[in-house]
Amino acid sequence: MKKLALAFLTFTLFAAFALQAQIIDEAPLDGLYEEEALIEKDPVPLPTIRKADVMWSKRIWREIDFRQKFNQKFYFPTEPQANWKSFITVVLDALKEGELTAYDISNTDELLVPINYAEIIGRQTDSIPKIMRRSYPPYDEYDTIIYVEFDPTKVMRLRVKEDWYFDKQRSQMMVRVQAICPVLIKERDGEEVTEPMFWLSYPQSRNIFAKALVFNDYNSAMRLTYDEIFWKRLFDSYIYKEQNVFDRRISQYATGVDALLESERIKNEMFEFEEQLWEY
Repeated sequence: MKKLALAFLTFTLFAAFALQAQIIDEAPLDGLYEEEALIEKDPVPLPTIRKADVMWSKRIWREIDFRQKFNQKFYFPTEPQANWKSFITVVLDALKEGELTAYDISNTDELLVPINYAEIIGRQTDSIPKIMRRSYPPYDEYDTIIYVEFDPTKVMRLRVKEDWYFDKQRSQMMVRVQAICPVLIKERDGEEVTEPMFWLSYPQSRNIFAKALVFNDYNSAMRLTYDEIFWKRLFDSYIYKEQNVFDRRISQYATGVDALLESERIKNEMFEFEEQLWEY
């Protein structure tokens, strides 16, 4: 009798597990077709540049603000959804897996000193000293330290270092993104403070960005990638520095509206340079 009961129990458990596995395997299709688990896409090859063909070049630094409506595709979603991740999530995941190399922030914006994922997260963990009051008698005050962990949603800007050049072989003005830098936005004493995190070599990062999908406002069947966002220039930005003998930013000699006008002047100057090449 005991053997019969044991056999019946074993059969019942096996049937339950088989039914559960069948339910998992037969999950309903949530969409028009089944999405691929991994995106196998290579970046578009860029044309080779010969030194003899570059007759003019200028280095420009831009800043992309994720809070602008046109740039919100960099910021959302704040929580990863299948093949859809925010830009900073894609970067941090690649750094954690060792697929990308980050470089320490330097005054010259050069890619010199590599840093790992643990160092990056450790630097963003803030320790805030605070005076607390006990909730029980004698209600005395005591000093303590509050640790604030790194919050990826605070990354709201992206700095882009790029080279503009005129290729006489193709007779056109072209641009190459050389490096990018995520920037944190923090509040200190009621004021907004920017804090750059690290630099990434864009040419070395293209393989990762080409496999990261971006939301397309106009056609969900034709999803873009972050690599396409950059080389197609599908972002809004402003110039905060141009290559100059003093190696200074616009904010060091202009503020407010004057800084915005200076940024527009630099952009128009490059545009007029290209236009004037075709005057006879």
